[in-house]
Amino acid sequence: MVTNDRKALYLGLSAVLLWSTAATAFKLALRELDVFQLVAWSVSASALALLAIVCWQGRQRQLWSSLRQRPGYYLLLAAINPLLYYLVLLHAYALLPAQQAQTINYTWAITLALLAVPLLGQRLGRRDLLAVALGYSGVVIIATQGQPFAMQFSSLPGVGLALGSTLVWALYWILNTRNQGDPLVSLCLNFLLATPAAWLVCSLFSTLSTGGTTGLLAALYVGLFEMGITFALWSSALRLTSSVARIGNLIFLSPLFSLVFIATVLDEAIHPATLVGLALIIPGVLLQQTGGPKAPREA
Repeated sequence: MVTNDRKALYLGLSAVLLWSTAATAFKLALRELDVFQLVAWSVSASALALLAIVCWQGRQRQLWSSLRQRPGYYLLLAAINPLLYYLVLLHAYALLPAQQAQTINYTWAITLALLAVPLLGQRLGRRDLLAVALGYSGVVIIATQGQPFAMQFSSLPGVGLALGSTLVWALYWILNTRNQGDPLVSLCLNFLLATPAAWLVCSLFSTLSTGGTTGLLAALYVGLFEMGITFALWSSALRLTSSVARIGNLIFLSPLFSLVFIATVLDEAIHPATLVGLALIIPGVLLQQTGGPKAPREA
C-alpha cells in the first residue's frame, strides 16, 4: 500500500523533474519563436490545462466568485505573473546560455528576502546577509564565467533581465501572500486573464506566427509542464505530505537536474564557473529559507 507520504514524494519528484526541463524547453522554443510568440502560446496552453484541472475537480464556480470579489487584485497578479515575469525571464534566456539564465533565476528566494524589507517591514539578520553575499557572489561568478575581477559579462543586459525576473517573481509572491483563495483556482485565473493580454502584446510587438513544429511543440510543453500541470502536482504533494519541509527541499534538486538536460539535449557545455556559482547559490538559498520569508515555488 502506498502511503500519503510516498505519494507526496512521487508527486514532488515528478514536479521537480518537469521543472528541470524548463530551461531546455525555453531554448528549443526560442530557436523558432520569438519571446512574444512563446509567451502567447505557452500562457494559452497553461490556461487551458489549469482550467481543465479546475473543472475536473468541480471548482469552476470558484473562478467567477473569486474574480467578482477582487477583480483588480487578480488583474494585477495576472499582469505580474505570468505576463511580465515570463516576458522578462524569456528575454534573459534569449540573450544568455541556458545554464546562466536558469541558475541566476534560481536566486529569486534571496531577492525575496531583500524585497521583504521595504514591503513587509522585515529586517535582515546575519543569516540573511550571508545568504545574499553567497547568492550574488555565485551570480557574478556565473555571469563572468569565472572571472569576477575582470567584470566582463557574456551579456550584461541578459544578466540584468535574469536578475530582474527574480525581482518580478518575488514581488508576485509577496502580493500573493494576501490571497486567501484556493491556490490552483487563483493561478488558473491569472493565466486566463493573462491570455488575451499575451496575444495583444504579441500582435503589437511581433506576429501571430506558430513558427516551426519544434518551436510550437516546445511552447506547448512549456505551457503544460513549466507553468500549468506541474503546479497541480506540486500542490498535491504539499497537501499529502506530513512534512512540508521534506517535500519543499526537493526543489534544490531542480538546478542540478536542469544542467543535465541542458548538457544532453541542448549540447551546451557546462562551464566550471556555473558549478562553482551554483555551489554558492544553493547554500545561500538554504540559509535564506531557514532564516527569512519562505515561499514554495509556484510556477
